[in-house]
Order: sequence, then structure tokens, then C-alpha cells
Amino acid sequence: MISTLTVRQAVSDDIAHILRIYNQGIEDRIATLETDAKDLNYMEAWFREHQGRYAVLIAEKDGQVIGWASLNPYSHRCAYSGVADLSIYIDRESRGQGVGSSLLQALEDQAKEMDFYKIVLFTFPFNQQGQGLYRKMGYREVGVFEKQGIMDNRPIDVMIMEKLFQ
Repeated sequence: MISTLTVRQAVSDDIAHILRIYNQGIEDRIATLETDAKDLNYMEAWFREHQGRYAVLIAEKDGQVIGWASLNPYSHRCAYSGVADLSIYIDRESRGQGVGSSLLQALEDQAKEMDFYKIVLFTFPFNQQGQGLYRKMGYREVGVFEKQGIMDNRPIDVMIMEKLFQ
């Protein structure tokens, strides 16, 4: 039997899966400056804020949630209403298998439908797998914020990337 990947809008029943995968990203120290695992209350509040324009998409394979991606506000200033920030997290066991590409393409389609003209993202310069995905999908490096945050008592640089749709 051939497994197929499905990408769909997240629903509230997906919150526990989103939380599990997000906490993997926190533990692995490759995708976020967050260092403390999140709980269900945190994720439920986050999910409520991601309705309408700021969608959350889920990737499923064989009925299992193996990844998620979201559009996030870049800024609450009206001048930036056409710019979205991006989050994407893939289950450890599913990384490097094309899940990110499928999620990112679907999220870009969603962004265009919601009148975003640009997506920006922030990644770690050492996250080569993530950068490979973004570059493959047409994102370009804008620059690096040096010592942008602290993780595990060490300063961490953060790379900015973007993709324009218009």
C-alpha cells in the first residue's frame, strides 16, 4: 500500500499533535529560540489566535499528523498587513521526506488567497535542512541578525529570509 501525504486546514482536534511536534522543535534546538516546552493551554490560546487569515495547516500521512505550518502576523502595524511570518515544524521521524515542501507550497497558496504579497521567516544559520527547503521554494536570504537571542546561555544569530509573490 502506498502512503499518501495530505495537507489540510488544522482543526481543534489537531492541537495536541501540533503541541507534540512544536515541543520536539523546542527540544531539538534547531527551529526556535524557545527553550521551555509548551503545554496544552498555551497551544490552545495560540490556535485561537490563528484563525481566519493566519491559518494553520496540517500534514498527515496514514492518518498521523506529521507536520504543521502557520502564517503569523509579522507586525500589527497596518502598513505591514500584506506581510506574513511563517512557522513550519515537522515531526522528527518525517524530516527530509518532502513534508516541508508540501506544507510550504500549500501555505503559500493560502497566503496568496488571503492577500499576502510576501512571507518572511527567521531561521538559524546552522539549520541547513530548513534553509535548503526555503531556498528550493524560492526564498532568498535578506541578512543575519547577529546575537539576536539567547539559547542555552549562548548568543544565537538569526537569518532573515523572504519570498515576494508580486
